[in-house]
Amino acid sequence: MDPVVTGLAAALAVSLIVLFDLSSRVRRRVSRQADSRVEGAVGSLEQRMAELARELEETIRRTEEETRRSRFMSQIGSTVDLDDVLETALQAASALPHADAALVRLERGADDEPVVASRGFDDDAPDAGALFGQPDAWGARAVELSYRYADSPAANGTIRAALGVPLLDRSGRIGWLGVFSRSPQGRFGDEELHRLEELAERVAPALENARRFQEASRLADLDSLTGLHNRRFFHETLAREVARAHRYGRRLSLVLMDVDDFKEINDRIGHLAGDAALAEAAERVRLAVRAADIACRVGGDELGVILPESGLEDAQRLVARIQESIASRPVGRAGRVRISAGAAELQTDDDATRLFERADEVLYAAKHSRKSGPGLAAAD
Repeated sequence: MDPVVTGLAAALAVSLIVLFDLSSRVRRRVSRQADSRVEGAVGSLEQRMAELARELEETIRRTEEETRRSRFMSQIGSTVDLDDVLETALQAASALPHADAALVRLERGADDEPVVASRGFDDDAPDAGALFGQPDAWGARAVELSYRYADSPAANGTIRAALGVPLLDRSGRIGWLGVFSRSPQGRFGDEELHRLEELAERVAPALENARRFQEASRLADLDSLTGLHNRRFFHETLAREVARAHRYGRRLSLVLMDVDDFKEINDRIGHLAGDAALAEAAERVRLAVRAADIACRVGGDELGVILPESGLEDAQRLVARIQESIASRPVGRAGRVRISAGAAELQTDDDATRLFERADEVLYAAKHSRKSGPGLAAAD
């Protein structure tokens, strides 16, 4: 417990002991003297004692609350990691009276999915946008919901009430903060609304700062031409995935590829049109990879895909999908193009550099083999 709170609690205990002792002494005197005026004094003393106890309890409660707020502000202001800020906000919201669960929905760009985080739900959390988003058009200050269930054991422990307030910054609403109660008598009143609004006011700037930092970090990892991850991100991620695969005994594969005769394409249609063709080819690669795969521009017209938890056969299937996508229709002004690719699976004695070198060697061999169709080779 906080030292200030501990001191106040000790003061309360000492004060009550002294007052009870004084009251007992006065009562003994009253019994001996049977004086009505002293009886009145005893009553006043007991009333004052009760008032003092209530005042001290309220002081302790407010001090504890202020301590929690100070700790919360210290935690939420000490990081720009979005996951940490979300977790701190959810902890603070879950600590509010009657709150058994909490949820945050943070909007992003028009083309991006919102960030949703929750705490206290056994199953999937409800969609805050569906629960709280519609009244935004009406200018609602907050949204309060109640849920009724048929009388059955299945309804025990389910959500009974919800209260949501918007997260606002200078540009307007950036999301929602909601709390939920499972109590059958659960209902959020004006005090809970005020405290949730106060929390949202403190949370919103920290969430927006963390979201912008995350977005800036993401953009810093992207290649401006292709939209794939850049060379720095590729090598950092490859090293991390190689270490992880070795540590946990997982499979890992790497695909390297480039556009055949790209220099001649640039000479024929110009560098601007060549860049546009490379960007279109990279987009087809991005659409062909799985969600877990990591597509990057390694340099020039060379692209790479890191395949965690995947063997050589997975890499070969990916290459086949990419080759089919590239060959299916002309690529910008470059017309029909083909790619060569090399795939390698992580071996026991590989580090990130060696895995890259092996895939690159296979790519080089594929480019110079000039077999029928797009070049492809693989290394065990």
